[in-house]
Amino acid sequence: MKVMKRVFWLFVPLIVLGSCIKEEEQATTPRGCFEALWKIVDEHYCFFDYKKQEYGLDWNEVYKKYEGQFDNVRLTSHQTFEMLAAMLSELRDGHVNLTTAYDYGRYWAWKENYPRNFSESLQRNYLGTDYKISAGLKYKLLDDNIGYVYYSSFSSGLGEGNLDAVLNEFSSCNGLIIDVRENGGGYITYAEKFAARFTNKEVLVGYLQHKTGTGHNDFSDMQEKRVKPSSGFRWQKRVVVLTNRSVFSAANEFVSYMKCFPNVIVVGDRTGGGSGMPFSSELPNGWSIRFSACPSYDPNKQQIEFGIDPDIKVDITEEDEMSGIDTIIETARKELAD
Repeated sequence: MKVMKRVFWLFVPLIVLGSCIKEEEQATTPRGCFEALWKIVDEHYCFFDYKKQEYGLDWNEVYKKYEGQFDNVRLTSHQTFEMLAAMLSELRDGHVNLTTAYDYGRYWAWKENYPRNFSESLQRNYLGTDYKISAGLKYKLLDDNIGYVYYSSFSSGLGEGNLDAVLNEFSSCNGLIIDVRENGGGYITYAEKFAARFTNKEVLVGYLQHKTGTGHNDFSDMQEKRVKPSSGFRWQKRVVVLTNRSVFSAANEFVSYMKCFPNVIVVGDRTGGGSGMPFSSELPNGWSIRFSACPSYDPNKQQIEFGIDPDIKVDITEEDEMSGIDTIIETARKELAD
């Protein structure tokens, strides 16, 4: 039974994606791969203590739970993959992926068990067909003089000129809506670049740690993350950021940054989380494993791995959806009109 689900996640450039843990050569048997994978995660994964507190994760107990399944030397490659993927799902981490030539281990429960709170057909009622496009941004002036910007992925290019053009377009608006629903992440640099347009001073937006040893608690001191104001056009009016459970990774970071600014409120559902920066390694049989190795925190030194709560929690109602109305967008418009 496949426990892991597909997750689309593009890793940030702050981490060397090609880095690899040099493990002792081990047998390429199913048992050898199990032992190698368990050890790699045990020594380098960054959320063991936090997830033990949240839901009782015990990696040693996970070992005991799965080790007996690898005593059968006749396990096929596919059976081995399924069991290793199931073991990794115990981490409940959308950043944990096991990659083979024929499949991709993934965990999606962080968003699948919640309302989607986004609809392309509803969005078309607001964007229409005459919206403008600048790099990865879709944008339009709504009929109540509120600017609407949709950014679907932080992997889509975002230049300073793009941001200047879009924000200048809305310079006479009453307020701005930034919709990052369904944004599964991308490059942290784009998140920082975008957020820098909404502050006039350098702001502490969180902290980052790095693993310094193989112990579960071997971390560096917390290092500050700061957003400096852009030298380009900076938005001075109110902003509403729209979120749902599919806001993940770099998009989750963006929401965390924006919540630090006084003229910004977040409307919608809790984000999906995904605050661990990635590390990669390889199993003896050549399969690739990526996982969270550097924890990220908000300015209060609180974990954001399992998501960020909005300032105003609202779901798209069935009644509104039947009427072609996006409840979350309308809530944002009301907030900016008040």
